[in-house]
Amino acid sequence: MPSNTTAPPGKKTAKKKGRRARLLLLVLVLALVAGIGFGGYWGVSTVRASFPQTTGEIRLDRLSADVEVKRDANGIPQIYADDEADLFRAQGYVQAQDRFYEMDVRRHVTAGRLSEMFGESQVDTDAFLRTLGWRRVAQEEYDKVLSPETKKYLQAYAEGVNAYLKDRAPKDVSVEYAALALTNDYTIEPWTPVDSVAWLKAMAWDLRGNMQDEIDRSLMTSRLSAKQIKQLYPEYPYALHQPIVDKGAVDESTGAFDPKADATEGDGTTTGDTPGTGPGGSGGVSSQLGALSEVLDTVPALLGPNGNGIGSNSWVVSGRLTTSGKPLLANDPHLAPQLPSLWYQMGLHCRSVSATCRYDVAGYTFSGMPGVIIGHNDKIAWGLTNLGADVTDLYLEKIGPDGYLVDGKVKPFTSREETIKVAGGEDRKITVRSTGHGPLVSDRSSELETVGQKAPVGNAAPDRGTGYGVSLQWTALQPGKSMDAIFALDRAKDFTTFRAAAKNFEVPSQNLIYADTEGNIGYQSPGKIPQRTKGDGTLPAPGWDSSYKWKSYIPFEKLPYEENPKRGYIVTANQAVIDEKTYPDLLTKDWGYGSRSQRINDLIESKTKDGGKISPDDMRTMQTDNRSEIATLLNPLLLKIDISDPSVREAQKLLEGWDYTQEPDSAAAAYFNAVWRNVLKLAFGNKLPKELRAEGDCINVRPAEATGPVDEQNKLVRECGERDPDSAQPDGGDRWYEVVRPLLKQEKSEWWVTPGNRLDAPTETRDQLLAQAMKDARWELTAKLGKDVSTWSWGRLHQLTLKNQTLGTAGPGVVQKLLNRGPWNLGGGEAAVDATGWNAAGGYDVIWVPSMRMVVNVGDWDKSRWVNLTGASGHAFHSNYTDQTDAWAKGELYDWVYSKAAVEAAVKDTLVLKP
Repeated sequence: MPSNTTAPPGKKTAKKKGRRARLLLLVLVLALVAGIGFGGYWGVSTVRASFPQTTGEIRLDRLSADVEVKRDANGIPQIYADDEADLFRAQGYVQAQDRFYEMDVRRHVTAGRLSEMFGESQVDTDAFLRTLGWRRVAQEEYDKVLSPETKKYLQAYAEGVNAYLKDRAPKDVSVEYAALALTNDYTIEPWTPVDSVAWLKAMAWDLRGNMQDEIDRSLMTSRLSAKQIKQLYPEYPYALHQPIVDKGAVDESTGAFDPKADATEGDGTTTGDTPGTGPGGSGGVSSQLGALSEVLDTVPALLGPNGNGIGSNSWVVSGRLTTSGKPLLANDPHLAPQLPSLWYQMGLHCRSVSATCRYDVAGYTFSGMPGVIIGHNDKIAWGLTNLGADVTDLYLEKIGPDGYLVDGKVKPFTSREETIKVAGGEDRKITVRSTGHGPLVSDRSSELETVGQKAPVGNAAPDRGTGYGVSLQWTALQPGKSMDAIFALDRAKDFTTFRAAAKNFEVPSQNLIYADTEGNIGYQSPGKIPQRTKGDGTLPAPGWDSSYKWKSYIPFEKLPYEENPKRGYIVTANQAVIDEKTYPDLLTKDWGYGSRSQRINDLIESKTKDGGKISPDDMRTMQTDNRSEIATLLNPLLLKIDISDPSVREAQKLLEGWDYTQEPDSAAAAYFNAVWRNVLKLAFGNKLPKELRAEGDCINVRPAEATGPVDEQNKLVRECGERDPDSAQPDGGDRWYEVVRPLLKQEKSEWWVTPGNRLDAPTETRDQLLAQAMKDARWELTAKLGKDVSTWSWGRLHQLTLKNQTLGTAGPGVVQKLLNRGPWNLGGGEAAVDATGWNAAGGYDVIWVPSMRMVVNVGDWDKSRWVNLTGASGHAFHSNYTDQTDAWAKGELYDWVYSKAAVEAAVKDTLVLKP
């Protein structure tokens, strides 16, 4: 089951016969709904009952005047109103028309109420989500923090959603409810403003930073030395991959970042102590963290596979380097493939922009949340990528029946009881306990009740007793103002107001790029980022020692930014923001390693050298660049290997003359990526503990506690991986490029040594291991693609299937065929600019994608272009369900109309909402 499954109904129950009967009924209903077989006419009418009305007139309560909704052939709406509240009220109505089922599932995720829709199989997931308390924090945010203006917009949006739901039976809202009714007497509840706010918590969870790395480093201690672990997490390669901001420093007199100041190299230290310090490690702590990792795999990852690999590309080019003479801005966030897409395209326009109606904005929105997240208004354009700041820390807690230990004193837990309602079952009650750091996440697994006896902590640690718990401190568990920031971004008019809006964009921490009609470009790194008194966040910290607490947050004025840099462009693709040697605060130790960002930098430089100019089509072409950086390093060595097996030699020949591009029809790309996958498995994967390896990956290993030679009393044991394949290691991303880069220069290394087994020979050198990987890859692809290498292609291995996020991921096969779409054979790859991500430990299937693409022609807005992964509609048989996917797969873009004249020229349907 994919880790980004939102609601997988289908856990085994004792009543197998009843369950089987319900599934048969489910299949029958969905077959009828799809209009196939007996009852086809009824099926068509049922489907169309949930399709939105897009023409004519509809009465809508609370409107102050008429609102027009104009849709083009792709179903993308442009909304025109005279009042701000009316604008967001209409946005709620229209998004509910197209996407309410998606919105409803999302709010059940954020509230930890999936069991109410999908039954007992979701109880454990709900328990973990209740422990995190997203919905509770969102409620506090709405009650105490957000501005009255933002609350007004949220309330208006909720009124619009509820106006759509009024007097509609669930089956008339979406066909999934017709299926759900067979096993559940589920009733749709009214939408609330807090439902919208809570979605930001889910977004922040999936973009939370290095929490998985923190767990993984600790788990590795059961098999690897500290030196080996450090090799697997190398320093960011500043000499090879330039950071976002290459100048500037914090002014010591003001404490603010000055982008024009000359940076001076410090002593290489930042807030916190020695990298990697902390008590996390093997034995009991490892068993706890392994179990925690399993729990994390079950949490719905709405944006990507548990935060791993989630990235994005964005860049902006100054008008002096473009054919238009105005800035060009590109953005393509890399998220989990979903059906419908995470994004919903629309325009929100005041008919006459004034002090009382200030919005004239278009771009990408989230269904269920008012405003535009990424896009442009009449003055500025902006894009987002994940900054990756370390905003989570795990703490080991010495717990007892009365509380937890801090500086030798027992403090009482903060506790609350939660009731989980279960469709078709009895209510479940859980107790959520929190320490001063945050919720005790270890309470959510029976495996975590006792730590064990070998936690590697120092002599100053408290007595083990019954063990240690694990708590989570995370910035998103505190009320914030990110919702205020969304509306402020939508109406910003210059870099000053843009930065003022960014100040409140607290979680998730994002890279913000900017361009305006005056020709300015800029960048801002916002976010609530902790300053640690001690420790660097790379390993779990000792909760019993108050010196490891967070002391404060980096002031916004101190965060790096730049405006109109001399180089004429800004690139953000999850690389380091700024060189840590010149910046005094710790942002993270776990950046993306900069392969994509440097490739974009190089493409811009090559295009603009000798006075060249960049066109909008050049920006689109850059977005689809699929060159493999690891191939440039590894392929020359592969070609030098003396291969005697004629079948393997036949495959090796594919790599001769290959230009390192990963087109869908490329046999060379297919074979190279298979070799890379097998190099990683042989050199690293087989040496990692089972908690990191993929499920089904079984090897013979020496027990972790074994000493001395292998003998009858100390023999090898069969050990199988335990992690979801989408989040297993080694994943093959650009961190692994930097792990391998120095090793490729060494003929001998402990990493090249493998013991061998019945199928392969032991290896001792680099070339021996590469030869074995080439052999393994040849036979792996023979099994997958056939013996004839001339028929191989990367796209046949590297496929995308779009799955409905509930019944399409875990329902019966017939149901999945009705609701899902694909597969598409894709090019691109892991850490390429065209980042169709795959996990080398788990296979070749596409698990994250450029979830949308846009190229904004600043100032000449109607010449901007965009595309969505799927389409505007969330209705499975609507013509706009996946109507953009073929164009997306080919790297094509659609016209993005904005001006009233361009919108009118593109209009297919007009709906008038009347008071």
